[in-house]
Amino acid sequence: MILDDSSSALDYKTDAALRRAIFENHSDSTTIMIAQRVSSIQQMTHILVMEEGRCIGYGAHEELLKTCPAYREIYQAQMGALA
Repeated sequence: MILDDSSSALDYKTDAALRRAIFENHSDSTTIMIAQRVSSIQQMTHILVMEEGRCIGYGAHEELLKTCPAYREIYQAQMGALA
């Protein structure tokens, strides 16, 4: 399943409900999710961070917070203080 910025026009509550429904009903599917919101992708198994068409980070959410300054900056801007 490929979701290309499918939640960009949704509020955070609806976005969370959408993600929950996808994972509950399609847990056996490979899902590629393109998103600008960290909250939309932070539970994904693998996250690829791109900038100007280049890969600048790859890994799980916690790993990227430690190793990818751009991902950490986006997270802080969207979610507040670093958790």
